[in-house]
Amino acid sequence: MFLTVPTLLTWARIVAIPLIIGVFYLPLDAPTRNLAATVMFVFFALTDWLDGWLARKLNQTSAFGAFLDPVADKFLICAALIVLLKLQRVDALVALVIIGREIAISALREWMAQIGASRSVAVHMLGKLKTTAQMVAIPFLLYDGPLFGVIDTRVWGTVLMYAAALLTVWSMAYYLRKAVPEIRAKVR
Repeated sequence: MFLTVPTLLTWARIVAIPLIIGVFYLPLDAPTRNLAATVMFVFFALTDWLDGWLARKLNQTSAFGAFLDPVADKFLICAALIVLLKLQRVDALVALVIIGREIAISALREWMAQIGASRSVAVHMLGKLKTTAQMVAIPFLLYDGPLFGVIDTRVWGTVLMYAAALLTVWSMAYYLRKAVPEIRAKVR
């Protein structure tokens, strides 16, 4: 359970965090640091898809893997947002909204599991769209330069990050709307 190939890929996302952050402390020029961080982020973000696919294909799904996978995603995204905040490539309010939502929804899911209503806050398409927007915006903002001489990654990354923030609020409202009736029913 702890050492299956899918779970090891999930652990790799967590282990990648200090590597991605550490690149910005190396004595390299800015474009090289940006490229290295971008390549690592993209590589490890792709393991999110790969570990789920392998878990199903190899019949190695587990409760632990289902727990660890979203935790690894949240760690990776939050760490990247903090780096981008330090580099002044993401607005503080946007980072706060996204990180705050991750904490709030994680707490909500924990609470819903305790009252036996975790199905009401199961992953929804809005959450998947939010994650996709983040997973595209973050590498653009890490790269922070012209891509193929045409794409201004700072502009597109910023637009996508604001879209991710909007989807973050929307998905949080959706999950809260689904959870409130369950919470009210259990409180009575």
